[in-house]
Amino acid sequence: MARYDLVGIGNALVDVLVTIEDDFLDSNGLPKGSMNLVGSDQSDAIYDTLPPGVEVSGGSCGNTMAGFSALGGAGAYIGKVRDDGLGKIFLHDMKSMGVDCPIKPTEDGPATGRCLVMVSPDAQRTMATYLGAAVDLGPDDIDAETIQDSKVLYMEGYLFDPEAAKQAFIKAADLAHEAGRKVSLSLSDPFCVDRHRDAFLALVEEHIDILFANEDEVKSLYRVEDFDAALQHVRGHCEIACLTRSAQGSVVLSGEDVHIIDADPIGDKLTDTTGAGDQYAAGFLYGYTQGFDLATAGKMASIAAAEVVCHYGARPEVHVRDLIREKLAV
Repeated sequence: MARYDLVGIGNALVDVLVTIEDDFLDSNGLPKGSMNLVGSDQSDAIYDTLPPGVEVSGGSCGNTMAGFSALGGAGAYIGKVRDDGLGKIFLHDMKSMGVDCPIKPTEDGPATGRCLVMVSPDAQRTMATYLGAAVDLGPDDIDAETIQDSKVLYMEGYLFDPEAAKQAFIKAADLAHEAGRKVSLSLSDPFCVDRHRDAFLALVEEHIDILFANEDEVKSLYRVEDFDAALQHVRGHCEIACLTRSAQGSVVLSGEDVHIIDADPIGDKLTDTTGAGDQYAAGFLYGYTQGFDLATAGKMASIAAAEVVCHYGARPEVHVRDLIREKLAV
C-alpha cells in the first residue's frame, strides 16, 4: 500500500498574479501567452512597473498538487526553496493545503523563485519566471523514499531547463519504475518544448507512462502542423496521453482506445486561463489514482479545469470534489 497517491516534482515558486493591458507586454518584449525565463534584475524591473497583484504559493506542479489535495488525494511535493520570506510562504501554503513537503530550505544561493503571471483582457496569461533557488534542483534533492511510496510520480516540463533537473527527472522516474509505480509528465509550454525537443522526446519514449500536453505542445513535440498527426505520433510512445484542446475539450488515448472528453461548459464566465492545464492534470490523476476508468478521469479533469478558468488564480476557489459528485454522480 502506497503512502501517497501522487508525488510532484516542480519549480517551487511564489506566483504574483496581476491584470494588465496588452501594451504592457509589448513594452516589456513579452510574447503574449508565453512563459519567459528571466533573471533577477529583469524580474525586479517588470515587478516594479506592475499594478497591484496577489502573491500566492504556486508553480505549475505546486498548483496541481494543491488541486489534487483539495479533491481528497494524498500528495507530496519535491522542489527547492531558500530559507527566506517567500520560501516560508511557499512551504506554509503547501502544508496548509494538506500536501507533504520533504524539503529542506537552502541557507545560501539564489532566493526563492517567483513567477509574474500577467493576465490580459481576453484571459490569456503571460508569465515571466525567475527560477531562483529552483534552478539548482538536482538528483541529490530527490527523496527516494517519497518517490517509491507514491502510486504516481508527476513532473512539470517547466523544470526541465537546467541540466541537473534533467538528471533529477530521470533518477526520479527510475526510482518510481523500480517500485512498480507510474510516471507522468506535463510538457507545460510549447516554448519549453521548442528549447528541449530532443531531450523531451527521449524522456517521453523511455521514461513516461502518462503524458499531459495541450494541442500546441504536442504538435511542437513531433514537429507537425496537424493535431491528428500529433495524436498518431504520441499513441505508441506512452501508455496514456491526455491531450487538451481548450474549448474543444480533450482527448485521452490509451493503446487503441480513444476517449473524446467534452469541455465542461462555463458560458460567459471565462476570466483567466492560468492553471487550466495544472488543474486538468490534478483532476485526471485524482480519478486515475482512485481507480476510475480513463473516460471518467477525463471528465473529472474537465470539471477541474473549467472551475479554475472562471476566476483569477491557478487554484480552485470552490469544492471541486462536490462539483464532480454533482455532475458525475460518483
